[in-house]
Amino acid sequence: MIVLSGGTGTPKLLMGLKEIADFSVVVNTAEDIWISGNKICPDIDSVIYALAGIIDEEKWWGIRGDTFRTSEMLKNLGFEELMKVGDLDRATHILRSELLRNGLSLVQATKAVARAYGVSHEVFPMCNEDVATTIVTPRGEMHFQEFWVKEKGLPEVLDIYFRGIERARIPKEVRKLLKDDDEILIGPSNPITSILPILSVEDFRNRIRGKKVIAVSPIIGDSPVSGPAGKFMKAKGYEVSPLGVLRVYGDLVSALVVDERDSGLVSEKIFATKTIMRDKDDAIRLSEYILKLFDRL
Repeated sequence: MIVLSGGTGTPKLLMGLKEIADFSVVVNTAEDIWISGNKICPDIDSVIYALAGIIDEEKWWGIRGDTFRTSEMLKNLGFEELMKVGDLDRATHILRSELLRNGLSLVQATKAVARAYGVSHEVFPMCNEDVATTIVTPRGEMHFQEFWVKEKGLPEVLDIYFRGIERARIPKEVRKLLKDDDEILIGPSNPITSILPILSVEDFRNRIRGKKVIAVSPIIGDSPVSGPAGKFMKAKGYEVSPLGVLRVYGDLVSALVVDERDSGLVSEKIFATKTIMRDKDDAIRLSEYILKLFDRL
């Protein structure tokens, strides 16, 4: 199985899935950003930390029990970073950046970081090239992290696009995965800014078309479980609902899993179960449901 992942929702699911299934993960990198000389890959790190069992389960980013003394000291010195970076978390960024500066690709650097954290599952970036999710607002264009972290997601969103996506290429390791594996799980991450960038790399869509593709909706009713998915879906012309999620993915999806509160939507293509994951047991239960659904397709 190949899992397509962004941050928050999908890493939650992976913490359960890793207990019962073998899989590889292809992760969004369009939210990556350089901070204080180091490349931060928020979604990749959340996936690695979740699989390593060290993710901060209150925030669903960063390392559990981390401190922020370096970030605070920089602020005292008159330099405030765009993102609040934990001290332990920063070590990951330093390692990755040094590997990149020494000539490794992002695929190779990600493999090294995952191995250093004892992660046995394969974790791949969607591409080696730099891609940046760009939010178009009445105040101008801004990087996703500027919009979400600095501006707290408050500006009106007129459009979203992925700067540099036309140069992005599917890594050869991911090409092989897509050739060899017939089961694709699109995790419950933001459809517009977490999953769409992955699907937009080269001919990624065509490579999974016709396979067994299950997507888990990150939206219940007319509200996203977390994050700015609703705002982004509206900006791209989609209804904020599980049906809107289905329209984002179009004919790629064999089945959409929605929350039990949306059971009225159940059809030949839509299946309902409890999708809220408050702990690992919830994640395992949802993972078991998904695996059984793959068997039925």
